[in-house]
Amino acid sequence: MMTHLKTLARHREFSIFLMLIAVAVYLSFANEYFLSQRNLMNVGRQGAVVAIVALGQALVIIARGIDLSVGSVIGLSAVCAALTLQFTGSDILALSAGLATGLAAGVLNGLMVTRFRINPFIATLGMLSIARGIALLMTGGIPVTFAGWAEVLGAGRIFDIPVSVILMVVLSALVHVFATRSVTGREIFAVGDNPKAARLAGIDTVRIRMFVFGFCGLLAGLGGIILAGNLASADPNLGMGYELDVIAAVILGGTALSGGRGSIIGVFIGAMLMALLNNAFVLLGISAYWQVVTKGLIIILAVGIDGLRRGDEAED
Repeated sequence: MMTHLKTLARHREFSIFLMLIAVAVYLSFANEYFLSQRNLMNVGRQGAVVAIVALGQALVIIARGIDLSVGSVIGLSAVCAALTLQFTGSDILALSAGLATGLAAGVLNGLMVTRFRINPFIATLGMLSIARGIALLMTGGIPVTFAGWAEVLGAGRIFDIPVSVILMVVLSALVHVFATRSVTGREIFAVGDNPKAARLAGIDTVRIRMFVFGFCGLLAGLGGIILAGNLASADPNLGMGYELDVIAAVILGGTALSGGRGSIIGVFIGAMLMALLNNAFVLLGISAYWQVVTKGLIIILAVGIDGLRRGDEAED
């Protein structure tokens, strides 16, 4: 059994893809509605926000950090964008405000980690509470109507394919190329693998960490706009619990919590698997409470497999 798990760990992307196919095949037999175009598009739309935010989270974790605030930043960015649209009537200003809010939260996280030497877990946990609190204060806890271009991003379609799904695929491809082919991408892996060695090699580790936290916040802002646009409403509680889905997708996709190792393709597949599992619970009529339990088990299993892989590599 242990040998099989170690073998699985060496081929994480392929094994997660097989798991994705297995769940899809099972659901196609278990529920006739699963293969309908409407349901498959819903799965893609549900997975889009998680996948987009997970791209930024993956770079943060690869650089040996973590961002627990992404769920709250999603809500705050959506609220800021919706209120900006309400007061100015400008779609461009509204989208810019949403993205700028996410970027600002990410930069603040980066500053706390790099300048004030606060542990990423504590810094982003604090930001989780601050961002959610600000969103509630700005709205009084009441959802804000959100229309315009945000609706196109969240609920629009191009050739019957959701715009959010197209954005997810395009961004995944771009981030994959950036992480694997650019100098900065290689520096992110180097910082996560061995920060001291990276610093001695002349890599500006502060700049790299500021970049990954800022980028993660920016994508969380985009995720908030998409999510609010899909609902045509910016609820201050929007994105609550999304940090669990995002981190689960990243870890499931093969990114090591210890840093220095990860795959954007794996993260994309992990996000789709999480969306498929959420859809499965709905189609099979299983209690939503079991979703929370399942996500926790998935994270523990993924981290356990990663531990076995690292142990096996150390033995080799």
